Amino acid sequence: MSARIGLLIPSSNTSVEPEFYRALPPDVTLHTARLFLSSISEETIAAMLAELDSQGRLLATADVDVIMLGAVSPGFLKGATYDRELAARIAAATGKRASTTATALLEALRHLKVTRIAIGAPYDKVVSEIASRFLQGNGIEVVATQELGLTQNLEVGRLLPQSAYDMGLKLDCQQAEAIVFAGTNWSTMAITQQLEAKIGKPVISTTAAALWSALRMLGWRGSLAAQGRLLSAISE
Repeated sequence: MSARIGLLIPSSNTSVEPEFYRALPPDVTLHTARLFLSSISEETIAAMLAELDSQGRLLATADVDVIMLGAVSPGFLKGATYDRELAARIAAATGKRASTTATALLEALRHLKVTRIAIGAPYDKVVSEIASRFLQGNGIEVVATQELGLTQNLEVGRLLPQSAYDMGLKLDCQQAEAIVFAGTNWSTMAITQQLEAKIGKPVISTTAAALWSALRMLGWRGSLAAQGRLLSAISE
């Protein structure tokens, strides 16, 4: 098959595109549009969505097959069903099948039969709590959280994958069935398989969940080597 994924991302995100590029199968290409964001707060995340329709329409002119909102925090912002409202808004504006990273994360957790998680985030406690409320509103118990406290998105993009590995080891606890890394600008996919081998449970980054969901929307079936449990077998 030959297919195109459209990705709407924060303007200051420097990590999600490289992580997609490294993992994508050769018959699927990535095409992006950007939504203005520099600092990370509840207010700036909400303001970023003002450009959702216009940037989505621009992206649709590349004849992409699906559009993914490649930022997780916007879908968390207003509670348990807001992610689906955003997906419907993108679809209405573009005429394309659409989803969000927040929806993708929920789908991935259900696929892996995970109901209790520990969350690691590069952001501050305020943004992390928005994520926890959203997940708990969707039936996912958050048993532990850790944050790096960053508020500038470019700083998040400069973090090395080792920062996620180190946090994952600290987050691992008996109650958590999986570790979730929240934030598509945090490079985490390179350490997913290594961390899973160390702790013996799934490690799900929001970028990996978005990629997994987009490929499933396209009808792509197969395995992405060395990318962790979620991407090891993409099927119905």
